Amino acid sequence: MNDLLWIIPALIAGIAASRLGLPPMVGYLLCGFVLNLSGVYDHDHLSAIGDLGVTLLLFTIGLKLDLRSLLRPVIWAGTTLHMAIVVAVFGTLLYWTSLAGIQAFAGIDIGTAMLIGFALSFSSTVFAVKTLEDKGEYQSGYGQTAIGVLIMQDIFAVVFLAASTGQLPSVWALGLLALIPARYLLMRLLSHAGHSGELQVLYGIVLAFGAYVVFDAVDVKGDLGALIVGAMLAAHPLAGDLSKRLLSFKDLWLVGFFLSIGMSGDLSLSTVLIASLLTVLVVFKVVLFFVLFTRFKMRARTATFSSLTLANYSEFGLIVGTIAVSNAWLTEDWLVTIALALAMTITIAAPINMRAGLIYERLRPTVRRFETESEDEPLDTGDAKILVIGLGRLGTGAYDQLAPGHGDVLMGIDSDPDVVAKHQAEGRNVVRADATDDRTWENTIASPIEVWILALRGQQENLGVLKRVRKNNPDARVFAVASHEDEVDELIEAGAEAAWSMYAEAGIGLATEVISRYESKDVVDGREAG
Repeated sequence: MNDLLWIIPALIAGIAASRLGLPPMVGYLLCGFVLNLSGVYDHDHLSAIGDLGVTLLLFTIGLKLDLRSLLRPVIWAGTTLHMAIVVAVFGTLLYWTSLAGIQAFAGIDIGTAMLIGFALSFSSTVFAVKTLEDKGEYQSGYGQTAIGVLIMQDIFAVVFLAASTGQLPSVWALGLLALIPARYLLMRLLSHAGHSGELQVLYGIVLAFGAYVVFDAVDVKGDLGALIVGAMLAAHPLAGDLSKRLLSFKDLWLVGFFLSIGMSGDLSLSTVLIASLLTVLVVFKVVLFFVLFTRFKMRARTATFSSLTLANYSEFGLIVGTIAVSNAWLTEDWLVTIALALAMTITIAAPINMRAGLIYERLRPTVRRFETESEDEPLDTGDAKILVIGLGRLGTGAYDQLAPGHGDVLMGIDSDPDVVAKHQAEGRNVVRADATDDRTWENTIASPIEVWILALRGQQENLGVLKRVRKNNPDARVFAVASHEDEVDELIEAGAEAAWSMYAEAGIGLATEVISRYESKDVVDGREAG
């Protein structure tokens, strides 16, 4: 067959899944099942393409790895406890079922049962990121908690990948310590690549697959090398740009991974029934997440939203399953079962997460009973009249321009505790608050805030906060910034008095205009862009 023919059915399946409000990977998995029935596609070829995607996925995870975010007890301790309990409970249930004489579970010993439980203990990074971005809540408190948990899970997966070779590293593996002083050179080379798209992509691919080859040559799992080298560059200012440049390549190659999983075995009635059972068991994962989160002093709302974001199985579980099959620890039927359970849980979780707010409101009297002393303080705006929401580069620029003449009535908020601590150390009146949380704004009706400046990173985040501000403060004067020119009108239509394109207006220009409008009290409904 033509090497690229698989793109056509994958494209159709991905579009169909998206039209139904599901992540495209659900379509790819189901497409793999269909292609398996056709018998005309080269499974080994697609597996090779999928391996490229997995390597690049781990490299990009390394680029985003912020070890400081993992130091929160709710992240490192909560994730460790959750995975340990899920492995123990799921593994025990599977082993007991095999002892009951059910044919579909025959031959499962305690080790195999625990391995399946480990594969099922992960939640989907792809699903969580897509859901949070679609809802405009990637930077929310619950969103960052969910992402932190997923990164911890990814680290456990990488440890498994490193240990799965079943052999000790070569003595030459000691030479990998040379990467420590080589980090300076790698950082310098990325700086020289600059903002050139093609150079960044080429450099990223060379590093990801070069690291794989070097680590594999000394009998260390190559995927681990990709993650480690990516993490070495995480502190570079261009790391975020590099990750975005590689996104399309990673997503394209991962299509081959999902297709190959769907083609890895035949569907049967027992496979569908076991996958359905596993889908029901995901409720246990959600409840356990909620209980652990609330024990770590998270508010019931934050814990509920974080838990629902993680209410599924994971593509990393499939990676673990693939390694287990290659080492003859699992049969291909179990890999197909896990893949089908992943597709089922994501199909169910997608609409649930879109209605998470409504679900929480209905459950609020019940879930609030589980709250311990919250680590989140209610937002107190004091005498502030101007509020800057989001203290990134643009928000900070606006704040600094407003401060000389309006410092006594100026306040900034951000959900990132490290960002807040940095600004407080520099003397700015910045407090930690989750702008995407409805409860943050419950008390602002009676507050003296007159001007709201939305400077969050994403369009959906700004729109979400704008909606909440308008709900509680219909007469508020709201100004916003968009990442792209075509998003300006959307902000105006949503209720912003004026909006600017990020690339058309700098923080100074935004602040100057806000000062002018605030001091003149002129309300102008219209579109403002550079």
